[in-house]
Amino acid sequence: MHLTHKALNFPNPNYHSHGPSHSFNSNPTPNPGLLTLPLNLLSPPKRRRSVLFATNNRGAVQIAVANNHPLFVPPSPSYDYRTFRSAKNVDVSTLGNLCVDIVLNVPQLPPPSFHERKAFMDRLASSPPNKKYWEAGGNCNMAIAAARLGLSCVSIGHVGNEIYGKFLLDVLHDEGIGMVEMSNSTDVVNCSSASIETLLCWVLVDPLQRHGFCSRADFSKEPAFHWMSTLRREVKLAIRNSKVLFCNGYGFDELSPSLLLSAVDYAVDVGTSIFFDPGPRGKSLSTGTAEEQRALDQFLRMSDVLLLTSDEAESLTGLGDPILAGQEFLKRGIRTKWVIIKMGSHGSILITASNIACAPAFKWVLQQPWGVVLVGM
Repeated sequence: MHLTHKALNFPNPNYHSHGPSHSFNSNPTPNPGLLTLPLNLLSPPKRRRSVLFATNNRGAVQIAVANNHPLFVPPSPSYDYRTFRSAKNVDVSTLGNLCVDIVLNVPQLPPPSFHERKAFMDRLASSPPNKKYWEAGGNCNMAIAAARLGLSCVSIGHVGNEIYGKFLLDVLHDEGIGMVEMSNSTDVVNCSSASIETLLCWVLVDPLQRHGFCSRADFSKEPAFHWMSTLRREVKLAIRNSKVLFCNGYGFDELSPSLLLSAVDYAVDVGTSIFFDPGPRGKSLSTGTAEEQRALDQFLRMSDVLLLTSDEAESLTGLGDPILAGQEFLKRGIRTKWVIIKMGSHGSILITASNIACAPAFKWVLQQPWGVVLVGM
């Protein structure tokens, strides 16, 4: 199957530019000792087909998707969102962290100096590179993967009215993913044009295949879209009509802690489950501003499902044992039901109040922007 874009790239374990890693197993081997999870919360359509995503001649990944997968929330300003009042029609919505990855080979990686690094990025951004180097990044990967597995998905976030924003909308539309814009027209009245543009992440690869990342979020103490202050009616309706709201720590790079908290509070009020992956940002948020610490604490206590690597779990609990760390999150949590600890090549661990289950890792060949690598989950 020919893919018109490389929207679904499976990140390197060290790839922490703007979003968490995601792994998928299309045909897992049954494990008699593995707890069967009550996944009726996420119920994909019954009619399915298989699509083979070729990574290169050395391997491929097969993922099942729905034949009749609909576009639940078309990215149209004229769409009547009131039609969603009656039921939770969307399996999962993602909140924020929408960006365009631009993957470039460079003679050398950006210098460490703040000002030199900023000048380096400005030179890159002075003229748009060829579209063949563009990819949908951040939470787009989460939404695309879920959509290809047959779930109905909506992306809630902000994209600008420029070529990069239109590119992201096209990618999401082609994948059958709805888009709900977070900004109000009144939000942008006093903003500079640069501050409302689609967020870009420059993925830079040197001749030794080392990689570095640059984004304008790296050069500001405020979130990229700090000018957003309230949840639009359309955003609330999208959250209300979603079974799951997926959030990650990189959302703090774009949205203010108070706005993120308002989304959490609203999701709780309307019975939408919250999945939270703090990612590498969790550690810095835990020692950040008082507002960031409060918001992180609220996410950790009010989320139904937490997803962390073992290192991230240790950094937030001080416990090196992943099972004890997971149990600590359950103790601290108010709504927390599952804690999933990702153990790299060792698989993952699910901790609940009454069960501990282990899922083994699996191996596949995948395509990276900087080469083909064989990795575990």
